[in-house]
Amino acid sequence: MLVDTYGRVATDLRVSLTDRCNLRCTYCMPEEGLQWLAKPDLLTDDEIVRLVTVAVTRLGITEVRFTGGEPLLRPGLVGIVERCAALAPRPKMSLTTNGIGLKRTARALRAAGLDRVNVSLDTLRPDVFKTLTRRDRHHDVLDGMAAARDAGLTPVKVNAVLIPGLNDDEAPDLLAWAVENAYELRFIEQMPLDAQHGWKREGMITAGDILDSLRSRFTLTPEADDARGSAPAERWLVDGGPHVVGVIASVTRPFCGACDRTRLTADGQVRTCLFAREETDLRAALRSGATDEEIAGLWKTAMWGKKAGSGLDDPSFLQPDRPMSAIGG
Repeated sequence: MLVDTYGRVATDLRVSLTDRCNLRCTYCMPEEGLQWLAKPDLLTDDEIVRLVTVAVTRLGITEVRFTGGEPLLRPGLVGIVERCAALAPRPKMSLTTNGIGLKRTARALRAAGLDRVNVSLDTLRPDVFKTLTRRDRHHDVLDGMAAARDAGLTPVKVNAVLIPGLNDDEAPDLLAWAVENAYELRFIEQMPLDAQHGWKREGMITAGDILDSLRSRFTLTPEADDARGSAPAERWLVDGGPHVVGVIASVTRPFCGACDRTRLTADGQVRTCLFAREETDLRAALRSGATDEEIAGLWKTAMWGKKAGSGLDDPSFLQPDRPMSAIGG
């Protein structure tokens, strides 16, 4: 098991497949992009499958989420999913994506064994989307989400970040649209993971702001206290249900005490937290001939040192050097 000194057990593995992305979201990276990882630094398909196998068969991982960057840019994605779906015990598998390319790949991913997707979409307005992402691909995201739903990659969860002065008035419209299309909407507080290190706590749209906005149009009823478990999103029934909306309040309502996640970067580093400033190199161990047992031992040691919290509420908080695209969401 991947247990830490606070008694938390990691059962959810987030695997970044690439640091590259075909959008340039203002809260993630600069317009010119970043210096991408060199191909030799990336884990190969075989290395990814081997590490997932170690995690599932030796370390108690039951859920695997493939992330990026943008994971649909990984050429071997379908094959990776198929091979991981063949593991025993079989992990639940999901994908976090910007949705561009889902129209083309949704059915193949479902056939390979993927269970569901999370799609990032911050606005219903094509002009605002272009401003936020610096790309004119709004229609591609909508088409991709519909394709995922039709392929059975459900529930399709929609991740939205609200930015002051851009889309901070859209929360009720986004929820009405999600309910109409049978998507599950989750708002995420903007986090300090941008490559530019421009995040500021002052002025950010908080969970409280989001809920106040939603309640101007909808009746929200909190889910039962025991329904959340280790999930990062607090959820509310919308107008009595069955539809729900979630809020991931990483900054103002941290949920570190129930965290059950471990993270693997695209270049094979274990991260115990999105905001960790330390990593453990599994790629070097793989390539130097380490056994599965030795790799599992390194992973256990890394997770044993997991900190109590992200440190976001500490005045001395330092943003990680690596941006979100390198870490994996």
